[in-house]
Amino acid sequence: MPLSEHEQRLLDQIERELYAEDPKFASTVRGARFHRPARRRRIQGIALFVVGVALLVVGVMVKALWVAQVPLASVFGFLVMFLGVVLAMMSGRHPAGEARGRAGAKPKSSFTQRMEERFRQRFEDQ
Repeated sequence: MPLSEHEQRLLDQIERELYAEDPKFASTVRGARFHRPARRRRIQGIALFVVGVALLVVGVMVKALWVAQVPLASVFGFLVMFLGVVLAMMSGRHPAGEARGRAGAKPKSSFTQRMEERFRQRFEDQ
């Protein structure tokens, strides 16, 4: 359902005030600049995974790269693969306070809500 003209004007006014008061937070809530680095990290992670697979295969095939019956290139390839997977998987997550406005926050579980309420009560009672 589209907004009425009055609602749209109010929304524009709130947005202008937000930009004037805290431009960094406003750009974070807008979120346009945070999508590219996550996508870039995901692509880098996938590329690292592919390089790791190649190293793993080359390490097994080339016996000259073995030291004491251990294919060092394969071990290094596995580590590169692991790093690539971690990089790709963690690219979508945001550390606390980064790039996640209130509108994009996950709903909290009841356990988390209870713990936060108890924490607040402790400090309010003092």
